[in-house]
Amino acid sequence: MLPTVLHVRAANCVAPKSCKLDFANLPGSVLRRAPDGWHAIVTLGGAKHRLWLSKLPLGGSAVVLDLPLDANFELRVQAARRLWLALEHRPLGTPPLALPALKQRRQILALRALDGWQEGNSYRQIAQGLFGSHRIAERGWKTDDLRSRTIRLLKLGRRLIRVRCHAFFHKGRRRKDSS
Repeated sequence: MLPTVLHVRAANCVAPKSCKLDFANLPGSVLRRAPDGWHAIVTLGGAKHRLWLSKLPLGGSAVVLDLPLDANFELRVQAARRLWLALEHRPLGTPPLALPALKQRRQILALRALDGWQEGNSYRQIAQGLFGSHRIAERGWKTDDLRSRTIRLLKLGRRLIRVRCHAFFHKGRRRKDSS
């Protein structure tokens, strides 16, 4: 199960109104039955929250979240906090799996640079495609900062592909949590 999918069940206690959900009547939400229980995508606070329910609680009943203490606990806590903030009608903040904007931009540039390199373009041509030809100096290209930056982006792109491929091919070989 994805770490941002939250396990929800009916509560055996009295809870505030904000913790009560009627899954059958939530606008803009999807609820599907599956062999392992119910899967819901609930739209609250401008975000989609993914939930798994072993049994469907009665309409308007209070719900609780189960957060196992495993390797993905921190991500589950962040997803649970965003759901709680949405129920309280408060700003949600950034999604738990979101990359910081600068890191995301750098990874996009790295993959674009790698695409250009795989097409047979030179460092200069890749830099022109990424940063614009107006920023490329006519002289002194070997010592230009953009050349060094382009080379570093290519190295990052190769590393990203290598790590992703490794994770894809070794997906079934991961160690199991002992929790």
